[in-house]
Amino acid sequence: MASSSSETSKLWGGRFTGATDPIMEQFNASISYDRRLWKADILGSQAYVKAIHLVGLVSTEEKDAIHSGLGQVAAEWESGEFVIKKGDEDIHTANERRLKELIGAAAGKLHTGRSRNDQVATDTRMWLREELKTLHTFLRALIEVLVLRAEHEVDILMPGYTHLQRAQPIRWSHWLMSYAWALQRDLERLDELSTRVNVLPLGSGALAGNPFNVDREFLAQELGFAKVSDNSLDGTSSRDYIAEFLFWASMNAVHLSKLAEDLILYCSKEFGYVTLSDAYSTGSSLMPQKKNADSLELIRGKAGRVFGQEDN
Repeated sequence: MASSSSETSKLWGGRFTGATDPIMEQFNASISYDRRLWKADILGSQAYVKAIHLVGLVSTEEKDAIHSGLGQVAAEWESGEFVIKKGDEDIHTANERRLKELIGAAAGKLHTGRSRNDQVATDTRMWLREELKTLHTFLRALIEVLVLRAEHEVDILMPGYTHLQRAQPIRWSHWLMSYAWALQRDLERLDELSTRVNVLPLGSGALAGNPFNVDREFLAQELGFAKVSDNSLDGTSSRDYIAEFLFWASMNAVHLSKLAEDLILYCSKEFGYVTLSDAYSTGSSLMPQKKNADSLELIRGKAGRVFGQEDN
């Protein structure tokens, strides 16, 4: 039986001669999700081609062509011109398919000694590492706002509540700082997680290491990782850093939801402690007197979605 061109173009299609059922094609595809990893995938591949060049698996000309071609693929993603085609089951396949279209047969050498197992483990760590930096920036900014408001409004008094009943008088700044401290712990946990994420699995192969003795320390330096994974099986199979992030996101969402709920109560006419800016409020099509704290309510609603992701 003649080989299907669709099968031979797959990264895993070497031993297969029959075509994959179209239903299986759709079921097996992850490109709709992992397309967001395009940048990490290309950067990882550019570093990897340098590493296999160092051990003589590609010539200097091939290395330069692959590296430059990947740059062209990245430019297409950046500009929105990249076209996902039928058969691009994941981001790795899509990028390597396009690379081959651009530079020809030399693209086929890029995957030498590399498995999608260590490739996807590397891509997800690189992508998450950058997202954690963004979250760190946003979270730190929120903490700074809370601290600044607490300093400026230290003389304002308010009732402190238990069981939604007035209990003891407290400073408004004390309430603000209760959230600043909770978010500070979130920031500390985020930094601790970042350290565990910043470990390179590339070079672990499918499970038993790279057969061509690529320099993993070189790869770590190229990709900005603090260290390489110590065990190839653990490097390719572990996803605890993802589970840990999902817990972190849930804990942070609890704190943000709690803050939002307090403010929803405090800006109601029954309490009247704060006034929510019109810029972050909505109204009612039937009751024009209403000013709805939808920005805060959405924070609470989206927190539930975060919890659901952790359960999944």
